[in-house]
Amino acid sequence: MASGSVTGGAAATGRDVVTRFAPSPTGFLHIGGARTALFNWLYARHHGGKYLLRIEDTDRARSTEPAIAAIFDGLEWLGLMGDEPATFQFARSDRHAEVAHKLLDSGHAYRCYLTSEELQTRREAAQAERRTFRLDSEWREADPATWPEGQPYVVRIKAPREGETTIQDEVQGEVTVNHAELDDFVLLRSDGTPTYMLAVVVDDHDMGVTHVIRGDDHLNNAFRQLVIIRAMHGVEGGWPDPVYAHVPLIHGHDGAKLSKRHGALGVDAYRDELGLLPEAMFNYLLRLGWGHGDDEIISREQATQWFDIAHVGKSPSRFDLAKLLNLNGHYLREADDARLAVLVAVRMAGSVDLDLLTRAMPVMKVRAKDLDELAAGAAFLFAQRPLTIEPKAEALLTDDARALLSQIHARIGAETGWTSDGLEVSLKSMAEELGLGLGKLAQPLRAALTGQTTSPGIFDVLVLLGRDESLARIAAQARSA
Repeated sequence: MASGSVTGGAAATGRDVVTRFAPSPTGFLHIGGARTALFNWLYARHHGGKYLLRIEDTDRARSTEPAIAAIFDGLEWLGLMGDEPATFQFARSDRHAEVAHKLLDSGHAYRCYLTSEELQTRREAAQAERRTFRLDSEWREADPATWPEGQPYVVRIKAPREGETTIQDEVQGEVTVNHAELDDFVLLRSDGTPTYMLAVVVDDHDMGVTHVIRGDDHLNNAFRQLVIIRAMHGVEGGWPDPVYAHVPLIHGHDGAKLSKRHGALGVDAYRDELGLLPEAMFNYLLRLGWGHGDDEIISREQATQWFDIAHVGKSPSRFDLAKLLNLNGHYLREADDARLAVLVAVRMAGSVDLDLLTRAMPVMKVRAKDLDELAAGAAFLFAQRPLTIEPKAEALLTDDARALLSQIHARIGAETGWTSDGLEVSLKSMAEELGLGLGKLAQPLRAALTGQTTSPGIFDVLVLLGRDESLARIAAQARSA
């Protein structure tokens, strides 16, 4: 392979945009993977192209069905499933091997009969001499007639040894690697199975992928993969170079590699354990490393319209759980009340009146940051008497407070209507007659009605609970005086 370059725009000229997300099913769909999927999805949508999924399950020891299910579950929740059924890499092993044999037959690859012991000896020698180990196999240029039959071998690519390759990366800019740094990496193992490096290249080509958008930890792999691509140029009718865009990884708030200690979880955990909405996660992932002016709240439609690779930053973005939760609070306030009620109901113990929960959402969601907070805040609506009173609320129910509750019971019990405005007028009037601030009435009243010290506005609570239940709860605490 001679020295050359990949120019981002020219490389895909005349081809419709095709992107792909290709996770390895060895665990949950993590934040970084979800963002990669999002960027690929958005780029394809913005250009009217196609977004595909590929499950890279060639590591049979670590790939599991539960992990595959978790990845699909997370992608579906975020609305990032592929435009076609997912491709499973392991099922294409025969095709990968076919390409390796074509490279072998065309002289772009060779059988290497070096044993693992011989390789280890050479590595140790390089280490002792404090030099980088680069394989120089005597089998690289060996006459096939000298290949020993019946002995195990691997198939290695013939990497170029002179010159350099420059990639015009859409995020990283111009990146050059000297060919002396490339090794003759393995295409087929001694058991005939293809390596990841080969499988990725073959699958990208066969799937028609035009743009490879992935984490920058794969940047070095691009130069190795180009060796295969360019070797296949003249073997199978020409393989075009993809456009590369290597996105910086996500770090924690302290600048260290993102981990669970930073609050980083699988996407499913943000939904199930933290109670986040998918639109909040979508918006947050979008803003991790990409921006559109000062816009923070960006809808899916706006993201599709605005997204481009040019505005992906070169520096690692920092994960901020507090910011994610604040963003989720915004989307909770914007969400449809009936939809929220359904999501909250599954997080509550016992039977729930979905109609009541829906009616409560407008006042419940004002301050909540996640679905769990909504569920906890709405629990009082369905609590059975005798109501459990939290210690802080119990402290508010002094003898004087319970005496006030008796007066409140009599006052609002005489109300002919049961509306928020009517109840407010009545209790404000009562507070003035007693020479008290409204809070002196509201605090013990809230404790009696909800068993808590925080709740939606007290008049909203009264209306949501209804006349009979409200008066019964108040009477239960007043009688204890």
